[in-house]
Amino acid sequence: MAGVYWYDGTWSTEEPKVLGPMDHAFWLGSVIFDGARAIKGWAPDLDRHCARAVASAKAMLMKPTKTPAEIEALCREGIRRMGPEAELYVRPMFFIRKGLGAARPDPDSTDFILAIYDSPIPKWAGFSAVMAPFRRPTPEMAPTDAKAACLYPNGARASSFAATQGADNAVMCDAFGHVAEFASANLWFAKDGKVVTPAVNHTFLNGITRQRIIGLFRDAGVTVEERAVKPVELDTADEIFSTGNYAKVQPCTRYNGRDMQIGRFATQAREMYWRWMEAQPKVA
Repeated sequence: MAGVYWYDGTWSTEEPKVLGPMDHAFWLGSVIFDGARAIKGWAPDLDRHCARAVASAKAMLMKPTKTPAEIEALCREGIRRMGPEAELYVRPMFFIRKGLGAARPDPDSTDFILAIYDSPIPKWAGFSAVMAPFRRPTPEMAPTDAKAACLYPNGARASSFAATQGADNAVMCDAFGHVAEFASANLWFAKDGKVVTPAVNHTFLNGITRQRIIGLFRDAGVTVEERAVKPVELDTADEIFSTGNYAKVQPCTRYNGRDMQIGRFATQAREMYWRWMEAQPKVA
């Protein structure tokens, strides 16, 4: 895929080779990333994604070598290099090179890299999902308030389980048995005209797209309930959908073997998000 990469002051169209077997990030997972989007020149909430990258780095005991503003400036330049019609994934990353003793990361060895590459927005077609047996950890168990790479193998276990069941994605519960999110996106459902999304309890990220959609719904006069969700509630939901940076808004059209229609709230969320995005200044 076409892309541009920034590392150590240099732009390249080839992936930089930055890690070796002795790097702490390579063998012990001290990596954070954030994922923003550029869509035909718009880069929705880019500033918030860059700020979250720095916050995640600090949560992982790193010393960020770039400020949010510096990261955003690099992202904007990279997006312009890819052209105004591109649909891109924008991924700033911090990682640690050295360890102190057997496992402790050395914050002074924090490094930064930026990858921006072609990644078309998925079509508005829907996906299937099943409940997975794997759960999201609590903050005492893992760095759940960071977008840390080490959290993603657990989600990958869930999505791999879903694939064995013939589904595209998985629903994961938290350590307390409440619904947390999909393996790769925040979860929403609607029942009897009410929109519900699991309340943030620090077992999953309070997604930037999630926050934006909540605000847009409320501005439109739609009540959004943020609360604990029991798994059984999804079995009788009128509609289920996801929000996340990669696909923005996508409807779930089959859950645990039950076919579902694309609902009005998922459709409204997508339409509102696109209208909001297209009202923002373009980056490229």
